[in-house]
Amino acid sequence: MLIGEVARRSGVSARMLRHYESLGLVRPSGRTGSGYREYSREDIRRIFHVESLRSLGLSLREIGRALDEPGFAPSALVDDLVRRTRERIAAETELLTRLLRIDAAGPAGWEDVLQAVALLQALGSKSPDARQRAALSSVHEAAVPVDALVEAVLSETDTNVAGALRWALARSGDDAAAPLAQGLDSPVAAVRERAVRALTELPGGEATARLRHALASPDAVVRGYAALALGTQGVVDAVPTLIDMIVAGRNDTDAADALSVLAGDGARADRIAAGLVGRLAHDGTGAPARGRLTQALAGVPGTRASRALAELSRDEDRAVALTATYLLRLREEQ
Repeated sequence: MLIGEVARRSGVSARMLRHYESLGLVRPSGRTGSGYREYSREDIRRIFHVESLRSLGLSLREIGRALDEPGFAPSALVDDLVRRTRERIAAETELLTRLLRIDAAGPAGWEDVLQAVALLQALGSKSPDARQRAALSSVHEAAVPVDALVEAVLSETDTNVAGALRWALARSGDDAAAPLAQGLDSPVAAVRERAVRALTELPGGEATARLRHALASPDAVVRGYAALALGTQGVVDAVPTLIDMIVAGRNDTDAADALSVLAGDGARADRIAAGLVGRLAHDGTGAPARGRLTQALAGVPGTRASRALAELSRDEDRAVALTATYLLRLREEQ
């Protein structure tokens, strides 16, 4: 079969077939009497082998090795192709994400585009100082898309930079609440903590709703941050978690302060006092926890808390009794 017919049937141009021949990939087995290249059935089969391997992303040099080296291992080649393809996809995905973020910023001109690119690059810098400057300037110099700030917040390990990023994110409005809430489901505990901490600093009803949902999180750290933030906002749903924190001795002072804020309302004060007393009476509550619960009653106004302290002043646990007696004396002086 002559080269023109081979090109027509295979879809490989005559020029490419000559290139394959120059590289030694496919050599026509014969020549006609007039000197034209003549391809055999085996030659055509090799052409299709070359094209198949090209479709996998192999270079012509790699194809030559694959076809001609007897000991060449296909599995190693495929593994390498998988690795390279993943790297290429990751690079393309990163580029697409950056382009979408720049587009979302709504640049009015090339200056805005370049400024957004510079800030996005700085947010990904290895230098904490550069990342912190980018976070602080993102509010004033150029609009950085919320998802870029959220990604930076969830991955930031430097304390100072994280604070600057949360500050910048808090000025983006309610749009940050939903993507941050997705971080609460991360399999990485540190990411969950960063997500809930950022949520506690967001203004608006959407962030509060997400924090309410976080009270049911299986992660005690997430529940704790959510309860402390909601408690200071006067959300009574946080009470059970705050009491759990006092029992566990986890940020118990902050939890008691939050309960004190919530107890400013008379109806809430009795409910909170009842919750604290109920945990005090629980058989599984150990001595240290009972002491912390007694101290927490000090910040709860009302007769229910006063009666509880009076009863505790006669408690079998001398430390609890002394604490309750002291707290009663302070209440009487006030």
